Amino acid sequence: MEPVRVGFGKLGNIATSLIVELLLDERAERKDIDVRVVSSGAKLGEAEAEEVARRLMEFSPRLAVVSSPNAALKGPTLLRRMLKEAGIPVIVVSDEPAKRAIKSMEEEGFGYIIVEADSMIGARREFLDPAEMALYNAYVLTVLACTGALNAVFKSIDRVIEQVKQGAELELPRLVVNAERALSEAGFQNPYALAKARAAYEAARKVAELTVRGCFIEKDWTKYTVLVAAAHELMRLAARMAEEAREIEKYSDSVMRVPHHSKGHMLVKRRLIEKPAKVEGG
Repeated sequence: MEPVRVGFGKLGNIATSLIVELLLDERAERKDIDVRVVSSGAKLGEAEAEEVARRLMEFSPRLAVVSSPNAALKGPTLLRRMLKEAGIPVIVVSDEPAKRAIKSMEEEGFGYIIVEADSMIGARREFLDPAEMALYNAYVLTVLACTGALNAVFKSIDRVIEQVKQGAELELPRLVVNAERALSEAGFQNPYALAKARAAYEAARKVAELTVRGCFIEKDWTKYTVLVAAAHELMRLAARMAEEAREIEKYSDSVMRVPHHSKGHMLVKRRLIEKPAKVEGG
C-alpha cells in the first residue's frame, strides 16, 4: 500500500505548529505516511497563504493540516479554502481566537483542532527578542506535552489518516482541546499530578488575557512591557507545574507513553522497563 501523503501548511506560528508533523512520527520509523511541510515563517498574510497553498498542492496530499494563530484571519482562511477547492480534506490547527471561525469552518466542511492553552506570545519590541521567543515556545510546549494536549492533537490526526488508509468516509475532527480533554489524554494516575496539570493548563490559557491586553489594548509602552513580561512569567510557572505533574507520575513508575508502531498504529506502556503493547481496539 502506498503511504498516505500528508501535507502541513504553516502560516505564522503557534507552539503546536513547531512540532505538529513530528508528533505523527516521533522516531522517523512510520512506513504508512509521507509528509511534507510548507511554511511561511512568522508571516500569515494572504500573499503568504497563496504561496503556501500552491506549493503544498504540488505534493498532491490526500490530507492537509493547516496551522496558524487565529484561523479566523484572512490569510489562514484563504489557505484552507484554496486547499479545499483543490479537493484536499483539511484539518485546521489553531489557538483560542479561532473559535470565532468554528461556525464557518463547520459550514464549509473543515475539520479543526483548537488548543486553548496555546496562548499568544507577548509580541512587543520592547520585550520580545529571539531568545525570549524561543523560551516562550518551549514553555508552551512543555505545558501542552505534559498535560496531554499534544496527545489529543496527534490522535485526532492519526484517526483521519487511518480512515484514508482504509478508504473510508472521512470524519474530520471538530475538537476544542480544553483542560478536560487534554487531561483525559494524559493518563495521570496520581490525583495530585492531575491537579497540578490542571493548574498548569488553566494558567497557560490565562496567559492570553495578558498578552492580548499588552499587545492590542494598552498604549503606554511602560505598562504594556510589564504586561507581556508578566504573561511570559506566568507561562514559565505553568511549564514548571506541568513538569512537576509528570515527575509525580515518574515516582510511581506510571508515566503513560504512547509511541507509534512503524505501521502507524499506537502502542502504550506504563512502566519504564516494559515493552509497549498495542492499544486495545487500535
